[in-house]
Amino acid sequence: MLSFRIRGGHAAAERFCQFTKIFTLAESLGGVESLVEVPSSMTHAGIPKEQREAVGVFDDLVRISCGVEDAEDLKQDVLQALELAVAEATKQSNGVNRTNGVTNGI
Repeated sequence: MLSFRIRGGHAAAERFCQFTKIFTLAESLGGVESLVEVPSSMTHAGIPKEQREAVGVFDDLVRISCGVEDAEDLKQDVLQALELAVAEATKQSNGVNRTNGVTNGI
């Protein structure tokens, strides 16, 4: 299980999930397949924002659970989804499509 916050807020977190090719969007993170979720709008959606954030569940938080797929394939999928999700956030906020690498995404 890996959790991270993505630059670009909730919209970027949602885009990240959409851009993954191997990870499946799911609330349950306990399968053999690789899964992804945005807890603030899924598993923790019914909890008031103040309470969620007090325990670290922010709108830009993404959780992934790696399954039995090839580790290098999973890594490449995460990197390409980050690149696309953050590039779109940068484009929307600046009116320009520019990124300085994946490290700017998290």
